[in-house]
Amino acid sequence: MTRKRAAQSPEYAVSDEAAAYIADALMEIALQFEETHFAQIRRHYQSITPERDQDPRQLDLFGKHPSF
Repeated sequence: MTRKRAAQSPEYAVSDEAAAYIADALMEIALQFEETHFAQIRRHYQSITPERDQDPRQLDLFGKHPSF
């Protein structure tokens, strides 16, 4: 059984305006970080993505589409 934290504990209480400013600042930091380290993040996710099975019976539903 997990404990649930109160919806608004006093040590984290902020105004609506402050919450919006903090959220905007955190989003900006996250976007700048992702912009700077995008190649590393992409390499990591590609390294943990499982390889495709080479089963000849498996249909390729997402292969290359013919050009129009």
